[in-house]
Amino acid sequence: MKTISVCIATYNGERYIQEQLFSILKQLSLVDEIIISDDHSIDNTINLIKSINDSRIRIFQNDSERGYTGNFENAIRKSSGDIIFLSDQDDVWMDGKVEKMLVSLEKSDMVISDAVIVDSELKSVFNSHFELNQTRKGFLINFLKTRYIGACMAFHRKILDKALPFPKNHRLCAHDYWLTVIGEGYYKVVLESTPLIKYRRHSENASTGGGKSPNSIAKRVKVRFYVLYELIKRAF
Repeated sequence: MKTISVCIATYNGERYIQEQLFSILKQLSLVDEIIISDDHSIDNTINLIKSINDSRIRIFQNDSERGYTGNFENAIRKSSGDIIFLSDQDDVWMDGKVEKMLVSLEKSDMVISDAVIVDSELKSVFNSHFELNQTRKGFLINFLKTRYIGACMAFHRKILDKALPFPKNHRLCAHDYWLTVIGEGYYKVVLESTPLIKYRRHSENASTGGGKSPNSIAKRVKVRFYVLYELIKRAF
């Protein structure tokens, strides 16, 4: 049986982290793990995680570049599982998520699930991220404007052969965009149409969640050239 690593990047996540961890832990086996990489939280995040007292949770401090991309890379590097799930600190996994994703991974290298978009109190805002953002498979469409959410990703460890290390300029290449184009460019990606997380959107979110980019046209062009250059380097 393949082992699972759930990689979570935390930063001042005390409000939601326990609820998220409980939704994940009940779906894991005793040999699986949750890797927490914390970006120097100044609230009670780490103490709340430790209070769960579950040996499957391993906590590390992010001593690499600060920010969510470096934080996720640190978590991934600390992981040991055959299958890697990414998770945000403030969502909630739906029952059956792990089981459904593993079935999809039997015929693919990476799977992206749909999500229900919810508010801070878990009230539904939109029933399908895929529908709202017209999410589709394919390298070109996701290179130009990805709708994939990192928190909805799971993939075989072999993806890391080309994905690591992440490109150095995190401002031009976020972790989920990079994993998306690596997956679509070099591996087999499938979409799981069942919403498998409650994707919480609130005032403190670190990302746009697949919505409209705040970047200028000039920066978006710069991002694409930078990422294309990095992708080509991984081909050799």
